Amino acid sequence: MPLDRADRHLPRPALIDSYGDGGFRLGDLSHRGALVCLTDGIWAADIAAPEAIGDDVIAFVAGSTPPVEHLLIGSGAAPWIVPEALRARLREHGMVVESMTTGPAVRTWNMLLVERRRVGAILLPVL
Repeated sequence: MPLDRADRHLPRPALIDSYGDGGFRLGDLSHRGALVCLTDGIWAADIAAPEAIGDDVIAFVAGSTPPVEHLLIGSGAAPWIVPEALRARLREHGMVVESMTTGPAVRTWNMLLVERRRVGAILLPVL
């Protein structure tokens, strides 16, 4: 199912309070599954593995207002190296990408969000 701007979990960014057991807690919301977190909202995402980040997700993140400059990919429990083709596609949209396991990605998202940076995160759950 493609991401839809009108189908937000939250119409604003939010700090992530916790993660694990296949989901996330943020604000008063509990969500199972992957999230796309941007400065203009948070969306549920049907992404089971980092390899499944395709053109539709890239276009969705690139359409964020304000534009994302730094994209974090939380790869779940296992590290994942961003393929050069994906890195190049994101660079075409002015984004620097960094992949790490989900725990560090959540902490980095929270820190950069507090600093009011133009950050985005694709966060896969830790089971």
